[in-house]
Amino acid sequence: MIKSADFISKDSQYKNVFFETFGCQMNKLDAELSLGLLQEEGYKIVDKVDEADVILFNTCSVRQHAEDKVYSHLGALKTLKKRHPEVIVGVLGCMAQKDGEAIFKRMPHVDLVCGTRMFSRLPELILKIRNHGSPVLAIDEKQVVNIKRAVTYRPNIYQAFVTVMRGCDNYCSYCIVPYVRGREISRTIADIKEEVHTLVSNGCKEITLLGQNINSYGKGLDGGVTLGDLLTELNSIERLERLRFVTSHPKDMTFDLIKTMSQLDKVCEHLHMPAQSGSDQILKRMRRGYTVGYYRDLISYAKELIPCLTVASDFIVGFPGETDGDFQETVRLMEDIRFQNCFIFKYSPRTGTKAADLKEDVPDEIKRERNMKLLEIQKRISLEENKKTIGKEVQVLVEGASKSDPNRLSGRTRQNHIVVFNGLQDLVGKLVDVVIHEVTDLTLFGKLTNCL
Repeated sequence: MIKSADFISKDSQYKNVFFETFGCQMNKLDAELSLGLLQEEGYKIVDKVDEADVILFNTCSVRQHAEDKVYSHLGALKTLKKRHPEVIVGVLGCMAQKDGEAIFKRMPHVDLVCGTRMFSRLPELILKIRNHGSPVLAIDEKQVVNIKRAVTYRPNIYQAFVTVMRGCDNYCSYCIVPYVRGREISRTIADIKEEVHTLVSNGCKEITLLGQNINSYGKGLDGGVTLGDLLTELNSIERLERLRFVTSHPKDMTFDLIKTMSQLDKVCEHLHMPAQSGSDQILKRMRRGYTVGYYRDLISYAKELIPCLTVASDFIVGFPGETDGDFQETVRLMEDIRFQNCFIFKYSPRTGTKAADLKEDVPDEIKRERNMKLLEIQKRISLEENKKTIGKEVQVLVEGASKSDPNRLSGRTRQNHIVVFNGLQDLVGKLVDVVIHEVTDLTLFGKLTNCL
């Protein structure tokens, strides 16, 4: 979760806006772009709801829990809205795109429902509500998202997300993303390269390329452009230190792309590629388009070419039809691949998806048990793998003060390990070498090599 307090605001003669985002990296980038637009219009970003004249929630619809959280936040604003009816309350993003007018019916005090393709008109929509006093529904499935980036508006000047494509054409049976984000649209290499050049000129050292289905980047562009071509072009940019990309769909991951990764010095040795299940039967019901064997072959080839590669995954437990045997196949995959970390979720049906029509035959208590078991397995594996780094020197891009200990610094390795160590604030934004001396399942702890 990212809050508006993470962004630097400027003095303004206009209104105060509180902005809170839930969900994925794409949502976080949409928040950053939207805040840039609002600040250019003179809005001041505040970090307390009761100081705001405009309250905006950028939402996620991937799971029911995410939506419940937003509705809880909205419900808590009823009293404030009664006391201050002039305050504008808005719901943005995936939940807005999916539920539309139903949000007004459930939460009559909401003034704005703005879909995933309408962020570029946010200042205009707020002004319309201010001038006319009536709620605004802004959902246009044909609108193309094209926000001119204000590169100075981002939480950390040394790191940046860059969207290379939007939408998804896969239609996995459980997933709402294609319905709320639309079909796949890729940006040109020239457009992306220009944005990255601007970010690097502004001090950025690490770029993470984003796409709902990033491996299929290039679809619709002339000349058979691929993600490998894009990575190769960006790898040549001077003063750019690191390149990452998320999220990879196994169906669209290729051996050629893995080979390209291994040949580019700025592409980090980390791959987030959700398996979702270790059972071919469940993968087929999920309409994932690959087998467990193919997934294993991809990882085996990647680790052969990139020995220090770390892999992260996502898993859904309790999908309709998942037997004890299917679940054990997932356990076996986790034990064999030894993921760096995994995001593990209980299945929740999403209205409008194919899986929503399937009979839910896995009791909630079984879902909870399987969820907890996978979490325990992953915690053990993460700790065991992290212990292998003790005594080794790692390169860290320093991000700032540690969240758990403000007196220490924190950063990430190329393999996406979080590293905490003692150091001065003037190291923020720099690449430093740290020797690891202690670990947990989530964090590495070490000392700067020049302090040993």
